[in-house]
Amino acid sequence: MTDLPNPPVAATRPYSFERHGVTIDDPWNWLRDPGYPNVTSEEVLTYLKEENAYYEAVMKPLKPLADTLFAEMRGRIKEDDATVPQKDGDWLYWTDFEQGGEYRRWWRKPVAGGEDTLILDEPALAKGKEYFRLGGFSVSNNGRWLAYAYDDNGSERFLVRVKDLETGEHLPDEIPGMLSDIVWTADDAGFLYGLANDQWRTDNARYHRLGSDPAEDVELYHEEDEGYRVGVGETQSRKWIVISTGDHVTSEVRLLPANDPFATSILVAPRQEGREYDVEEHDGTLFIHTNDTHTNFRLCTASIDAPGEWVERIAPSPHFYMTGVTTFADFFVVEGREDGLDQIELHQYSGGEGKRIAFPEASYVASLGDNPEYAMDVLRIGYESMVTPGTVYDYHVATGELEVRKVQIIPSGYDASKYATERLKITARDGTEVPCSIVYPRDFPRDGSGKVYLYAYGAYGIAIPPGFSTSRMSFLDRGVAFAIAHIRGGDDLGQQWYLDGKLKKRTNTFNDFVDVAKGLIDRGFTHKGGLAIAGGSAGGELMGAVINSDPDLWGAVVADVPFVDVLNTMLDDTLPLTPGEWPEWGNPITDAEAFELIRGYSPYDNVRPQAYPPIFISGGLNDPRVTYWEPAKWAAKLRATKTDDNILLLKTNMGAGHGGKSGRWESLHEAAEENAFVLWQLGLSEVE
Repeated sequence: MTDLPNPPVAATRPYSFERHGVTIDDPWNWLRDPGYPNVTSEEVLTYLKEENAYYEAVMKPLKPLADTLFAEMRGRIKEDDATVPQKDGDWLYWTDFEQGGEYRRWWRKPVAGGEDTLILDEPALAKGKEYFRLGGFSVSNNGRWLAYAYDDNGSERFLVRVKDLETGEHLPDEIPGMLSDIVWTADDAGFLYGLANDQWRTDNARYHRLGSDPAEDVELYHEEDEGYRVGVGETQSRKWIVISTGDHVTSEVRLLPANDPFATSILVAPRQEGREYDVEEHDGTLFIHTNDTHTNFRLCTASIDAPGEWVERIAPSPHFYMTGVTTFADFFVVEGREDGLDQIELHQYSGGEGKRIAFPEASYVASLGDNPEYAMDVLRIGYESMVTPGTVYDYHVATGELEVRKVQIIPSGYDASKYATERLKITARDGTEVPCSIVYPRDFPRDGSGKVYLYAYGAYGIAIPPGFSTSRMSFLDRGVAFAIAHIRGGDDLGQQWYLDGKLKKRTNTFNDFVDVAKGLIDRGFTHKGGLAIAGGSAGGELMGAVINSDPDLWGAVVADVPFVDVLNTMLDDTLPLTPGEWPEWGNPITDAEAFELIRGYSPYDNVRPQAYPPIFISGGLNDPRVTYWEPAKWAAKLRATKTDDNILLLKTNMGAGHGGKSGRWESLHEAAEENAFVLWQLGLSEVE
């Protein structure tokens, strides 16, 4: 590719600070607008626009390929798709898309029969907006009121509105700045929610009475610890409203009667550092899912009258990682993973062994779907695998029958027999076996000549399931394998797998990823330079770390909204997420050891003069999670430091946040551009 403009060069300005006797120089610190979250600095905006212009210039020759990829990916999506209707009370609810529509429409009709009614029209709400995202969505128990919330700039501060579903009119009630779920009280006179404070932290649970001034809303709970976040929810029976608070390692739960939100709350158990628990309820008995004695969690019960007196119901298992419990009227469901594979178990309240639902494949993803009612004899279940499109089942509890309700339709066609999938175990440098899920064309070469696109996340105990993706098929059909590295830092193999990739063990995450890549090379899937890699947010931090440590392995790198300025961010307790993140990364303000550990791997701080692979970086100007200046500073430092001529792109969404553009086609366009970049760098495009 010739005749490209020169890439932008960000100015450097002297800036330094000292912590724990160490001086840190940061000459690109000026890219952080001091007025954030309002970004008004002309020099900052000018630089970001210059980077965007350079991005457009570089990507222009790839537009035909990106357009082709977009057409392929769109062709695999049923444009007028709809969900399977689900009963909740007197109504059946579902969503659909109009042909060509960017956003969902929300529908219902009476169970007894009647007309379909459009209750929320996202396309109308999003009209004329660069960004739109629906947040909380909750219909009152009597079916009359709909409380919903939306964000129209990517800042994740949602506006709550209330609609009368009988008249179709909106109430004057409007609540800005919400950041929570919405939970109705039993009498439907009002609902609970939480506001984001000035630091984008939800430290409260509030009650809003319909028709009242939101300024008069009553704060039912306030959290004093700045590292904790407050959430609101309800038990499956809807008898109790749940107010939960916690950080990444500790939780605390209070219960309020749904018919009396101003009652004195019941504290289930006071917080103990390192203990997590969540609570369900059935006929006055609490079901408490907790890691108090084992990292794989156990299930306890307690009387609502003595909530702190826990009695073990299901003991922890070294092989089964219990991830959640749901109590229905006649049985309860335990979800979890055994040796990394999803399991769903039904248990009787009277006791005995649980009954597992059997699924047809050796590797898959399965979970409870939308099951809103308490008394249910049919459970909605979602299922997929790397070669099986998304499937919706109804599981008939009495007979054990799995009834197929919907299989993801791929309009352009799909033949599963063209692809194969494996779950590999690759030994990391410390002897730990790390799983890797891979899907590839049946005729994929195993002589080292192939190309592989490797993805991972590796943080916060978030597992990356081996699910299905229609977008991925554009790689498979061009001969590229797609792999997921189930590295430590996620909880793919249990909570200990998560603990072994955080704080002092954080570098295990990076090492696992590199070692999985080398394992794929050793097994003949690919070669040095034949690997494209991708990760976003904390996965973007992973990308930054592994291109610093092993730059020659990678043929292309995609880092979306990357958390790469780790040291600076963890040293700044005024930023929205920082205090709540210390249990994940460590507190370098007070802990010199944590300071040195983070300084040793923080991608921005460890950029050095060496050849780097081609890199595609994205950011969002309104992103409250990974602030826009992290990718901007990283790109600027890489440009000034690296010794190669490989392409480096920075694309900043000027009207979006952490998730990029919001409409389904707009977001697909972004994916097509990223995929075109990867194919180009892997030598699979016609662009030279």
